[in-house]
Amino acid sequence: MDTTTSTTMKAVGVDTYGGPENLTIHEVTAPHAGPGEVRIHVRAAAVSPTDTNVREGAYGESELPFPVVPGMDAAGVIDEVGDPDTARGLDTSGWSVGDEVMAIALPRQGHGGAYVEYLIADADSLTRIPAGSSLEEASTLPMNGLTAVQALDELAIPAGGTFAVTGAAGTLGNYAVQLAKQRGLTVIADAAEKDRDLVAGLGADHIVERGDDVAERIRAIVPEGVDGLLDAAVMNEKALPAVRSGGGFATVRNWGGVEGSDVTVHQIWVFREYHSAAKLDALRQAVEDGVVTLRVADTLPAEQAAESHRRLASGGVRGRLVLTF
Repeated sequence: MDTTTSTTMKAVGVDTYGGPENLTIHEVTAPHAGPGEVRIHVRAAAVSPTDTNVREGAYGESELPFPVVPGMDAAGVIDEVGDPDTARGLDTSGWSVGDEVMAIALPRQGHGGAYVEYLIADADSLTRIPAGSSLEEASTLPMNGLTAVQALDELAIPAGGTFAVTGAAGTLGNYAVQLAKQRGLTVIADAAEKDRDLVAGLGADHIVERGDDVAERIRAIVPEGVDGLLDAAVMNEKALPAVRSGGGFATVRNWGGVEGSDVTVHQIWVFREYHSAAKLDALRQAVEDGVVTLRVADTLPAEQAAESHRRLASGGVRGRLVLTF
């Protein structure tokens, strides 16, 4: 599409909330970069469980009109740069047309989701893609990477402490294991037998079999319980006993904990990280330093977004499915 003359763009979204079949291609008005913003010609958008929740309306009504467009991860090429916005503290002077970037998007507010040909991004919501990485690979990092960082920051386990991850074979779990090792933590991760080599390759110090008794298995290694746990597998009360008295439990699904427990439950909301360009750039550096590994399970054209959601729902995907534009 010619960016100099186009007035419309392709967007993948839903007119009504529901199943994967509700995801269809829409022609919508193409946006333009305003003060403090850049426009990204999106080439790749990662597909995550958060996207399926947006599609289903699980987060409630969107602040934006239909079609509601999912997607929290985008990578592409800047094709418009707005003036700096000093009032909002958004400096665009470091960006140029042609820069390859990755960005986090907010599907239900602001500039909307990432399943679009052209995404408007605030100047503090993006960074350059890691050197040596493709746009498809880079698109897998922003949302899950920032989720892992927020969880580790909230848990605030000092170097030498113990950290457990459920769902370690998934993308969020992958990043959490690797970033925890970077922080000097002893990491205990769960994995099915078929995923043990993958999780071992991430650097986990101990691997336990996944399942409802994961807390017991973790306690067999750390009898007093770990200092903190990220529940990427959403096991809630089944995983909680793995944490020591006074420790921390990071949940990604708004779980409130168990009455009477003295474990602090941290509700992780990556939506709060939209203006976290410095953290996103640190993740870029972690990839370049070999600390974090990017994995693409498969790429599909945007027209096959519904199929990507079906494949994600079927389970067993290792790495991210990525839509291409």
